[in-house]
Amino acid sequence: MLKGLLKIFLGDKSSSDLKEIQPVVDEILKAGEALLSISADELRAKSTNLRDRINDHISDLQGEIDGLKLKSASMPESDLDAKEAVFNQIDTLEEKINEELEVILDELLPEAFAVMKETAKRFSAEEDIEVTALEYDKDIAATRDMVTIQGDKAYWKKTWDAAGSDVAWNMVHYDVQLVGGVALHRGSVAEMHTGEGKTLVATLPVFLNALTGRGVHLVTVNDYLARRDSEWMGPIYEFHG
Repeated sequence: MLKGLLKIFLGDKSSSDLKEIQPVVDEILKAGEALLSISADELRAKSTNLRDRINDHISDLQGEIDGLKLKSASMPESDLDAKEAVFNQIDTLEEKINEELEVILDELLPEAFAVMKETAKRFSAEEDIEVTALEYDKDIAATRDMVTIQGDKAYWKKTWDAAGSDVAWNMVHYDVQLVGGVALHRGSVAEMHTGEGKTLVATLPVFLNALTGRGVHLVTVNDYLARRDSEWMGPIYEFHG
């Protein structure tokens, strides 16, 4: 069964690709063991730490870009050639940032996937997850009943509305879905059939790449599924801000 599902993710090279991906899955599982005993606040702090490490990795390049943008803004509008030269420099630096983001995301993948899996596990196991109330908890609580605020604490329920129907979170990523998440992050795209877990698989690379703060596009087949799945999976991301 595992090889059959892997073929869906990876194509006919599934056996050789699994040998390459399995060590990454082992790292994810090892990282997950370290999360079992931490508090919900500490779990959320992990995502903040991951964001900070990503930003630190590209901070020098981003600083150069910011400086060039200031330089361009101070140039006369008539100095088109000079402005174009600056924008070309910015484009080159943006390409370097993308390359460096690929490096740091690959490095942080095991930790990020482990955080997402542990988050799914806690939503599945607990009726309410108690955390210190942050501003985004309060913002969500003001518009949706899935989060309530009591004093300085926020409580996240395991049940929420998705496209007009209440759903109770009851999913945790299996190892084969971790494999699928790694494959998707690496750019492998293949068909999966209904019921084989593609929606849950997608939470892993989406979360990882969203940590850059540069946005993630997830495409599905129609507007209804786009809305339903965004509302179904959304709280797992929103829990981390």
